[in-house]
Amino acid sequence: MPISWLLLTLFGLAALGFWLGQTRALKSANGDRKALHSLPSYYGGTVVIWTILPSLTLLIAWLFIQSPVIEGFVVRSLQSETADGDHASSLMMADVRRMAAGLEIISGAKDLEQNIINYSDEGLKNFQDQLSANGIALGSDLTPEILTAAQTYLKLSDTSSFWMNLVVCVVSILGLAFGVFRSNKDFRARNVVERGIMMTLICAASIAILTTAGILLSLIFNTIEFFQLYRPIDFFFGFEWAPSFSGRGGNSLLGVIPLLWGTFYVSLIALLVAVPIGLFSAIYLSEYASKRVRAFAKPLLEVLAGIPTIVYGLFALLTVGPMLMRAFGDETIGLMSGGNAVITAGLVMGIMLIPFVSSLSDDIINAVPQALREGSYGLGATQSETIRQVILPAALPGIVGAILLAASRAIGETMIVVLGAGAAARLSLNPFDAMTTVTAKIVSQLTGDSDFSSPEVLVAFALGTTLFLLTLALNVLALYIVRRYREHYE
Repeated sequence: MPISWLLLTLFGLAALGFWLGQTRALKSANGDRKALHSLPSYYGGTVVIWTILPSLTLLIAWLFIQSPVIEGFVVRSLQSETADGDHASSLMMADVRRMAAGLEIISGAKDLEQNIINYSDEGLKNFQDQLSANGIALGSDLTPEILTAAQTYLKLSDTSSFWMNLVVCVVSILGLAFGVFRSNKDFRARNVVERGIMMTLICAASIAILTTAGILLSLIFNTIEFFQLYRPIDFFFGFEWAPSFSGRGGNSLLGVIPLLWGTFYVSLIALLVAVPIGLFSAIYLSEYASKRVRAFAKPLLEVLAGIPTIVYGLFALLTVGPMLMRAFGDETIGLMSGGNAVITAGLVMGIMLIPFVSSLSDDIINAVPQALREGSYGLGATQSETIRQVILPAALPGIVGAILLAASRAIGETMIVVLGAGAAARLSLNPFDAMTTVTAKIVSQLTGDSDFSSPEVLVAFALGTTLFLLTLALNVLALYIVRRYREHYE
């Protein structure tokens, strides 16, 4: 049974339990709603909780455990047959998963031919060609060992799925029966439902914390593994980035300073474009524009925030880069040798960040109490003086927050940098040179067949950790500045 059908079955049982819970509670009170401790819907909700919650918890746990257990069993069988080490077995396991998917498409997972492992070399090659025709490419030549492992993988998966469906349905039915049995006029169903809702809200609120913790742990553990293979001093203080991918370490030079310089340079140019334009736009829309102009201009400005970053990258590659080449290229003043440059990515990224600064700053400025404006006008200040000396200081914390949001978006941007700034890791003050950023190199280091035992791949996690720590430090500094210069009003 597919997962979708299993979920539909669970929700069908929950709907049945809702009706049965209400009916049994009313029956115990002889149809008198006033004799019930809680509303009838609470009794139905209690049955729904007992029907859905244990079975869904079991289903999620089973799905998390099923794949590692089956793959571990298949990997052990591959190691016993090949004796080529853990890395070779993991590569073969990737082929086994692809092969299993191919068998489901070509032969059917429940109708495998028993003589498939007896194919000749030519037969195996023909079968691999069939897989390729169905869009399934193996990392190596098809062998009888991979076919046997794929067949075992499919059989174990089918067996596990059968027992999962059976056990989950049984648990759901038992929960339904238990909930219906407890539904009587004296049962405090409302308390159970409210506790269930509270636990749901707590779980929802915990997702962000758990996700952050998971990201941090994955970064930290892989970063520690990287520094066991590569010296931290060479990483943090190295001025050259030249990964070689020639084995465990090779002659790779993995200095992070050129990448950090490119990241900050591109982000600085983007903020120099976005902050003045966005802040001035917010001041105009909130203080000077009429309602008619504001109703038209603000939604039009916010459309920029909905454009995919790949579109901005193509705009940088096909429009802004050639335009800058015509203005600053070798045929004019000779400052720019190619369309890919820091200035290209910075300008386009700044355009992308304008709505982040403008929209948030506009909302923050509008939140400044009107009494402050009226008091300033009452003292004889002009509108521009009121904006400079009253409104902007009062809105400063929120404006700094908007700028920080834009800076975080700029530091984490990838596609615009890849298409607009190039891939060269270098230290240069010339904004017309091609450079790259930390995020672009994280993508390039993890692209393709990644061997997570090599420092050239693990360095991506070290880069991510470094970027996280720097962003955290900037946020702490900005928070200090906001608190130091915030103006307080009675």
